[in-house]
Amino acid sequence: MSRGLLFDIKRFAVHDGPGIRTTVFFKGCPLRCVWCHNPESYRKQVEKTVNTRKLDGRTYREEEKVGEWMTVEQVMERIRKDAVFMNESEGGVTFSGGEPLMQAGFLEELARACVGEGLHTCLDTSGYAGNDALQRILPYIDLFLYDIKSLDNERHRRYTGKSQRLILENLRWLIKMRANIRLRVPLIPGVNDREEDLKALEALLTEAGTAVQGVDLLPYHNLAARKHRTFRGEYAAGEIQVPAGETMESIRWRLANHANVPVEVGG
Repeated sequence: MSRGLLFDIKRFAVHDGPGIRTTVFFKGCPLRCVWCHNPESYRKQVEKTVNTRKLDGRTYREEEKVGEWMTVEQVMERIRKDAVFMNESEGGVTFSGGEPLMQAGFLEELARACVGEGLHTCLDTSGYAGNDALQRILPYIDLFLYDIKSLDNERHRRYTGKSQRLILENLRWLIKMRANIRLRVPLIPGVNDREEDLKALEALLTEAGTAVQGVDLLPYHNLAARKHRTFRGEYAAGEIQVPAGETMESIRWRLANHANVPVEVGG
């Protein structure tokens, strides 16, 4: 029986696809985005951290394990607890991470099990994986939440550690296969919000046409700074400023009017 390495299962998620969802977080990711919300997902291995807590003037140090190997049935037992809420809200299950495609075999089995029980499935992915992984899971994914971090290859390398060429190749393949796709764009000031970045994104949306159902603009925030220091020893995105609400709305309006698809802030 195959097992997958996960680091969290979040119930009642409302920002990981339509409706109320259970989000399954896979551990392991090929990218190293400096602003990543989940730096504990980087390594595909169980890790231990030490948390310091204060209570009644005393300081306590607690060791915490991050990551757990689970079978498909163990995960399904957790998912089934909220199936009624997911069905009533037209929600379902979202596979996130990390990068779930790093564990394509386990992802395929888990997604197949969800589909077999009538649950809607989303894959939140960076798209950085071999095309064979996408081919395995395509029949079992109802909606792809596809991350586009930068369309400038040099900047993509600088801020994520990898080229974006494979990501774009896989996106175009999914479009060719008529998959349901929603783009997710983290808006990082100074990284991917320049005029040339927005023009490149507009060009991509024009190329995709109706194949892309919409765009989620995700404003940068620094809430993961502490986790970065715990798991990486530093927070490399510390100098990046949180984008203003007016800026996000301006970009949202621009993209929505250019591509004629729904564009939302958040998601």
